Parts: sequence; C-alpha cells; structure tokens
Amino acid sequence: MIAFAALTGPLPKAGVVIVAALAALVLLARDRRSRALAMLGALVLAPTLLLSDIWNSPQLRLVHHHPLVALIGALLALALLGAAAVVIARHPTWLAPLAILALPFRIPIQSGGTTSNLLVPLYLVVAAGSLAWAVPVLLESSGRSRPDAVAPRDASGGWAMWVGRLLALYVVLYGIQAIYSPDFEKALQQMVFFYVPFTLLYQLLGGVSWTPAVIRRCLVLLVGLALVFSVIGFVEYATKTIILNSKLVVANDLHTYFTVNSVFFDPDIFGRFLALVMVLAAVLLLYDRPPREQLAAVAALAVLWAGLVLTLSRSSLGALLVGLAVLAALRWRPGRALVVAIVVIALGAAAIAISPTTFGLNQGINGASSGRGGLVSGGIGLFGDRPAWGYGSGSFVKEYRAHHRATATTLSASHTIPITIGAEQGLIGLAAYAALVVAAIVCLVRRARGDPVRSAVAAAFVALVFHTMLYADFLEDPVSWALLGIGVALAVAPARRDAGALAPESPQVASAVAATNS
Repeated sequence: MIAFAALTGPLPKAGVVIVAALAALVLLARDRRSRALAMLGALVLAPTLLLSDIWNSPQLRLVHHHPLVALIGALLALALLGAAAVVIARHPTWLAPLAILALPFRIPIQSGGTTSNLLVPLYLVVAAGSLAWAVPVLLESSGRSRPDAVAPRDASGGWAMWVGRLLALYVVLYGIQAIYSPDFEKALQQMVFFYVPFTLLYQLLGGVSWTPAVIRRCLVLLVGLALVFSVIGFVEYATKTIILNSKLVVANDLHTYFTVNSVFFDPDIFGRFLALVMVLAAVLLLYDRPPREQLAAVAALAVLWAGLVLTLSRSSLGALLVGLAVLAALRWRPGRALVVAIVVIALGAAAIAISPTTFGLNQGINGASSGRGGLVSGGIGLFGDRPAWGYGSGSFVKEYRAHHRATATTLSASHTIPITIGAEQGLIGLAAYAALVVAAIVCLVRRARGDPVRSAVAAAFVALVFHTMLYADFLEDPVSWALLGIGVALAVAPARRDAGALAPESPQVASAVAATNS
C-alpha cells in the first residue's frame, strides 16, 4: 500500500508515457508473445497509475482505515475477473456480444476530486478478454515468439495497417504531451479511463471472427438496448423527471422545453447512441432482406426516432442524416444520394426559415449552439497562442477558464474535437488526428459498396466523426474504437458477401483479422 503513496513527482508522468507505449505495442507488435506481454503490462500499469493519482483522495478512505477489507475486496474483484476470463476463453464467440452489451453503461465514480462517469462493465469485459487471449499465448509450449498468421491480400489497399499505426501514434503523442500539461491529472485519467482500455477493445474486436451469427447477435443487442433506453426516455418525458444528471434537471427547470437523457448523463450522447443505432438498423431496409426483418426494422426505427427527437440534440439529428447519406451513397450511385441530400437540406432550410425560434437561430450563432460559438472562438485563440505543440494533453478546460474567466458551471468541454486537439496538442496532434480520420474513413468505405455490413459500419463511423465536430468525445468514446475494430477486421477479410445476405464465414477470416495491425 505504501508503494502507491510513493508514486509522486515525475514518476506518474513517466508512467503515462510508458503505458501509452504499451498500448501502442499492443497495436504494432508483430508477434503474439510481445503483444500479450504488452496487454498484461497495460492492464497492471493503468490501475496502478490511477491509484497513485487518487491515493490521498476521500474515496480511498476505506483503504487507509480498513486495509484488510480493501484487500479482500480486491481479491474478490480479481476472482470475478478471472472467472470472466475463463468463460470468454471457453466461449470466444461471447466476447463481441458482451463488449457490445457493455458499451453504453457508465457508473458515476469520484476520481481526483471530481465525479467521472466510467464504463466499469466494459472495463471488466476488456480486461477479461485480454487475459483470455494473452495468458494462453504466454503459456504456449513452444516458448518461442512467432509472428501472427499472414493475412491474404488486404482488400482495403493497406489502409487497415495505417489505421493501427496512426492510432498508436496518437496514443503515444497524447502520453508525451501530458508531460507538460497544466492539468496532468486530467491527461492521466484520459489515458487510464479511455485510451488504454479502448486500445485493448480495438485489438480484441479486431480478432473476432465476424460470422453472420455474431454480427446478427450484436445488431439485435444494440437495437434492443436502444429501444429500452428510448422507453426510459419516454417515461422521463411523461413524468418530467430525470434519472441522472442534476445539471440537466436545473436546465429543464429554466426552459419551456424538456430534454431527456435516459441512462446517459448527457442528452447529446444519448442522441448520438440512438442516431448510430438507427444508421446500423437502416441498412436492413436498403438491401434484399426478409419482409419480417424489414417490418421489425421499420417499427424499431420509428421508436428510436421518437426517442431521438426528445433529446433535442441537433448534432445527433445531423449525424443521423450524414450516416443515412453515406448508406445511400454506398448502396446506389452517388448522384442519386446527392439529389436526396439536396432535397433534405432544402426542406430543412425551409423549416428553419419558417420558424427560426424553434431552432434558436433568433438568438444568434452562439445562442443557437448553446454557447459553443464562444468555445470555438476561444479554442482557436488558444491554438493561436501555441500553434506548434499546444498547452498539453487534457488542458483545454483549465486553459480556457484561465484565459476567458469561465467558471466550472459554464464549461465542461470544448464540444469541437479538432479545436480541442489544436488547443491541447497543436499542429502535431492535429496532423495525427487528421491522418487517422482520413485513413479510417478510406479503409472503411473503400470497396464497401454492395456489402451491407461494411456499409453500415462505415456510415455509422462517418456519422460519429460528424457528431464530434459539433460535440465532444472522439477517441474518448468506446463506440469509435468498436466501429474501427469491427470495420478494419471486415476490411482485411476476403470478399465474402453479396448484396442480399449477411456474410457466410470464410476459413481465412480468423488469420486475416489476427494480422490486421501487424
């Protein structure tokens, strides 16, 4: 226990760089043993850094006053993790559905004096999945390191390889730029809570054999979750109560409208989830599927649309339109999709012109965007002050408050990912981010025409990227990594689908996916 208290000064900063390097090694290692060692190293070092960060905080009072109870609790948690790893090792096809099931659920936990909404169920699945893969690799009887199986010709033209490399580059840059950040604690938490576990998630999903059964099961789970969350939103709207987020309760009291958030802490994140699920489900209507499936999809989309409207999230509505446009462009000729997009935009412009107060445009850009216009201009100003290397990872909120005298109640994020990266990481980070987005979109979209599964994943990812331009969380959202992991795995697999059905399993899929990031 005393060792955690000793991890102060420069040690945590070195630790963040090391854990970032381990995450990068998980993505880049060419042999299984090195990758397994990096996985286990990241699993051990990440929570160690977190404990060092919060060692003197009130939430660890139990550990200080009752160390034996804390030790027993830790042993029980490790036993649960081990049992979950054994289950996944025996039933590897359960990994993907379990990860998908855990994606949306966040638990409020105090960390470093603030309350963070952490994906604890997903962390458990990722840790168990990593152990289920890494331990057998290290116990192989040969004892020699060997490369992963060589994949057949990459259908994505090599872009899949670059997605892994650029993800690794971005994570390492974030760790290095945390060293000079004025808010190192935030950077450490971002690394421990998001980048490290999501890197493992990406790698695990990339190793799944995405058979029709697994794909169908995951889609059904996502739609089912979205329907349940929508019903919770309907109950909130009918009773005018909010389950989570006291700030949203205050905001609803101050306005004539009522916004729902269901089990999410933010209506925009709830809206993003619904929009992405709608894009994934809409693909069933564009291809030759059984009438029963298409009727079920229509019914589900109607319910999800109602739930999306109650979030009042304009960024999520925009993301939905972008995702549907990408789906249409990959299903039909781009010219037809462009005509449909122009019609939709024209109708939207007409609606805004008829009733500007409905969309808040009578309040000006800053008012219509709930104050995000000021955040954009302020963030651009921060970028202008340090254009090359920025203020450091995780520093946006602290530096914005320092430069613009914003209070804690008026600012929680920049709500525009490129501007956040520019202010925190400068041109160095922006270059890595832009290269990653381009490589990811090209990899997911290239040769996806006529493939319903790849088209759905590509459209959902583009919709998510659009949403991050108007709101927060790109690589801080596990959905981004999940879509990339699944999409890249499908891109490197040999062509095995037709437009009328989901893919039959190919005997080469497993070896192709295993070498995705090698």
